[in-house]
Amino acid sequence: MKALILGAGAVGGYWGARLTQAGTDVTFLLREKRAAKVKAEGLVVKSPKGDATVPVKVVTKGSEGGPYDIVILACKAYDLDSAMDSIAPAIGKDTTIVPMLNGHAHFAKLDAKFGAAHVAGGLARISGMLGPNGEILHSGSSGVSFGEREGVPARASLVALDAACKKAGIEGGLNASINQDLWDKWIMLGSIASMCSAMRGTVGDMMASEDGPAIMGEILDECVRVAAAEGFKPSDKVVGAVRTNLTAKGAKTVASILGDMEKGGAVEAHQIVGDMLGRARKHGIAAPNLRFAYAHLQTYEARRARGGIAYK
Repeated sequence: MKALILGAGAVGGYWGARLTQAGTDVTFLLREKRAAKVKAEGLVVKSPKGDATVPVKVVTKGSEGGPYDIVILACKAYDLDSAMDSIAPAIGKDTTIVPMLNGHAHFAKLDAKFGAAHVAGGLARISGMLGPNGEILHSGSSGVSFGEREGVPARASLVALDAACKKAGIEGGLNASINQDLWDKWIMLGSIASMCSAMRGTVGDMMASEDGPAIMGEILDECVRVAAAEGFKPSDKVVGAVRTNLTAKGAKTVASILGDMEKGGAVEAHQIVGDMLGRARKHGIAAPNLRFAYAHLQTYEARRARGGIAYK
């Protein structure tokens, strides 16, 4: 199996480094600056599962190094348009695209550009961030999930990716119920991203407030109702686990969207929160907490567009 990974951040970088260590033929498609650094220094991984400096293959154009069996999109959702243009030359008649983006909005765009038959479902549960020198600071979980969206038997390239993940010690892998798993993650992410961005704190910070636990529960219930209306009602076990994690007193858990806001960066406002709200409205579901959170994020985006985070 020959894989191309667009992006070498916490998700793509960690996953690709471990696959490379295990012998999988992996190439990274990177922007010029990141490409130069990775070519010179390798991918530097600092992890409870073992530190490593991994030499990897790098290209700056999708037309280089192919053809590829698998193309993994490990970028932010707001970079999807440029990412699709970048990978287009790498897509052959048998290439499978595995997007690891948050939410569901990306599927319509990918299907329209490449054809639904090329696009699998995928998500990551890899905890980490990039350090100040571009190193991958992996902090815990290293799970991925991918599979066919149409409920058909998995194609050979996905079976091969699953085998490569197992050899590399990557948790999860091939999932026959990838659509449900995508929704199970989205109800969690929609809740925590909404709350962290609006309340500007960790789960523990929010649980220390008088109404924090109740509001977190309400916004989770809104997301669950949307998932059910879309035909993917989460199990009681999944909802219970999410509720427990998102209402834990003293928890340091935080959505990455808060870090993006605090440094004045772009955010996945529409993809994580706005799209969930839009689906709620489509089904006539009252979602006042999602509504407030999305208005808050849109206000941030408007302020950023007129000059960053400084008041002007």
